[in-house]
Amino acid sequence: MKKMLVVLLVVVAAGAGVAYYLWNKPHVNLTNAKSDIAVDAATLLEEYQRDEAASNEKYFDKVIAVKGNVTEVMNDEGTVKVSLETGDANGFVVRCELSATAPHTRTEFAVGETVQFKGTCSGLNFDVQLDNCVEVR
Repeated sequence: MKKMLVVLLVVVAAGAGVAYYLWNKPHVNLTNAKSDIAVDAATLLEEYQRDEAASNEKYFDKVIAVKGNVTEVMNDEGTVKVSLETGDANGFVVRCELSATAPHTRTEFAVGETVQFKGTCSGLNFDVQLDNCVEVR
């Protein structure tokens, strides 16, 4: 009985250590990071709609550069989110959430403007989501 209690305590302590590490993991600044893949917004959404599992294998949690025309800019409690046009009949877009920790030369974008962002792909949630984005100039 004591051995099981010790093993249980060790497992709980290890789990707590991993959780603490992940919670306090520093945010990645993508300003100087090299992108793994460059793609346009329409192709990215099309690939995800065709085969989400294969697209996750190719893009998920990787630094990608995506190019497209701005359809909407939202400022959600200080977090800027830019939607890129894909031409999808249902109105799905590639949504780029600007990094809260990286410096930005600008955070205002005009609808119809062509831009390129570099960010970490977090998959498909109706729209393709990119996090920690920075503008590529």
